Amino acid sequence: MSRRTSPFRPGTVLALLAVGALAFLLFLYSLGQGWTGGEESNGGNHAAANGLNGFSGLVTLLERTGRNVTLSRNPADMREYGLQVLTPPLMTSPEEFGELLDQRMNGGMGPTLVVLPKWIAMPVPDVEDVESEDGWVMLLGATSPLWFNQIEIAEGAGLDVGQTGGWQGLGGSGDLPDETQVQALTSDEENTFRALLTDSEGDVLAAELVQREDYDPWPVIVVFEPDLVNNYGMADRARAEVALQLVERATLGEDMPIRFDLSLNGLGAAQNLLTLAFRPPFLAATLCLLLAALVIGWRAFRRFGPPVAEAPAVSQGKRQLARNGAALVQRVKRWHLLKRPYEDMVGRRVANALGLGDAETDAREVAIDEALHRRGHDGEQFSRLAADLRDAEKPRDILRAARRLRTFERTLTQ
Repeated sequence: MSRRTSPFRPGTVLALLAVGALAFLLFLYSLGQGWTGGEESNGGNHAAANGLNGFSGLVTLLERTGRNVTLSRNPADMREYGLQVLTPPLMTSPEEFGELLDQRMNGGMGPTLVVLPKWIAMPVPDVEDVESEDGWVMLLGATSPLWFNQIEIAEGAGLDVGQTGGWQGLGGSGDLPDETQVQALTSDEENTFRALLTDSEGDVLAAELVQREDYDPWPVIVVFEPDLVNNYGMADRARAEVALQLVERATLGEDMPIRFDLSLNGLGAAQNLLTLAFRPPFLAATLCLLLAALVIGWRAFRRFGPPVAEAPAVSQGKRQLARNGAALVQRVKRWHLLKRPYEDMVGRRVANALGLGDAETDAREVAIDEALHRRGHDGEQFSRLAADLRDAEKPRDILRAARRLRTFERTLTQ
């Protein structure tokens, strides 16, 4: 016998599974993209910030020129091929940053563009008479990063913030957003850098690292004056064009991925099993599991007929209870344990049928025989049948004696 055991239609169940699967995939994607609820536009000098000191404008400019631009929250992405744009904050560990640059230059993974910080910024206060949007900042002043000359490539180099009269280089020239606080490379004792952009006094605003024999030939460009490429600088067409020229020079004119690192600014996302499942080399195994799940689901919905209702594991009722008890006795082979209880049960029923009171077994058997004798019963005596049951040893003899005792009772009570 079969019957429909589910109150839901197959279409309803399928829709529920589809929505759950899509929600799970969206959850995985949000983890991989860093959508964890944190505020990205937090006033920092990184590619997700839309304040004056951020670089979201450069990201948008590159995207609209057809470049493949991504924001990287995973430090492991720095080992991937492509142009890596690093925007370290003022408070950066020189040891960690120097090690990161060495890995980029020695690993043959592509060019590197470093934009040094200078601005001290704070979010615009939330007051009624100040109009602002989320992520906007107030620039409180400029200072050079103290860690720069502590990294290996900048030994003997000196930075300074001061007043100047504009910039020139790469076939162009122009002014700066705030020419009273301009950061430039003022000394380079080791001749480590080759100037690309300079100010009116000849100090270096952007330069290319002179390649050494032990480094990979991919370019490493350092922008000492961040106002050339940050949101503050993108307000001017000439500065936007020179920012594109710096990127073009770093990539050597090749069409390659461009990644803006966010991990240096505290927006990194650690790798986990969920995001790794959708990245090579684990992506193939994940796709196989998803395909197997689809096949199993398809087979479940396409099977022939409704599911068969299973019978209960234990039947109910007195008859089944007796059968279960008999099966247990047969399994443990304890037939002799049934003799005394069965004899006592039949003896009480016969005594009640004859109108006799309760008594011990031996006295009851004698009373039954005497009562039957007074009634003229000339068949087998009850005491004899009961003794045969007690004396039986083999299961077959026990069943035969019990059957005779039952026949005696049935004959008497009919």
